[in-house]
Amino acid sequence: MRKKPKLAKNIDKDVVLCEITNRIVSNRTSNLLLHESVPFSKNWHRVPFFKRRTYNGARNVCVISISRTQYSRARRVLDLLEDRDYNRLLLNII
Repeated sequence: MRKKPKLAKNIDKDVVLCEITNRIVSNRTSNLLLHESVPFSKNWHRVPFFKRRTYNGARNVCVISISRTQYSRARRVLDLLEDRDYNRLLLNII
């Protein structure tokens, strides 16, 4: 009988790092994360009409998710962003 491989505790436990409404800032953020070799996933979600006030009228929002184990490293990498880009991020704190 073969044993099943053991999986790590944090598999499929991705957390949202930040949300971005600006496409240019989203590209700069993803390029910085790629340059620093931080694994992430990036998805665009449509914002419902009545919730657009929280995103300053944006129709789409980019959600960047990372592994729970890489969270602190990714936050340090985001500190390398310029102030004008960093201020446009909606950071989620764990």
